[in-house]
Amino acid sequence: MNVVRAMPLLTVTDLDATLDAYVQVTGMEVVMNHGWIATLAPSGDSSAQLSLITTDPTGPVNPSASIEVGDVDSAYRAAVDADLEIVYEITNEEWGVRRFFFRDAGGNVVNVLAHM
Repeated sequence: MNVVRAMPLLTVTDLDATLDAYVQVTGMEVVMNHGWIATLAPSGDSSAQLSLITTDPTGPVNPSASIEVGDVDSAYRAAVDADLEIVYEITNEEWGVRRFFFRDAGGNVVNVLAHM
């Protein structure tokens, strides 16, 4: 399995205010902002990222982390084969990702995705 990147997701109520705080304190830049989720990264370095999310528009819950993989369909089959709880079935989203959510043994919901 090829992992492209992994990042934590923090649930927030006020995306703009929270983004401002992280930018001021850490100097990170907003590299993506869809209005309901935004991602911060150090200037010129996409290896360290943090996403802030208000409410996932299609998933039933907010995930705690996102893991981008090279082959999301293989990851989905592996999760099903491992008898993991699939919280959100594999779906093509209008913002250009194919993804699913699974719940790990600790109860964390993880968003596994690939860009289409």
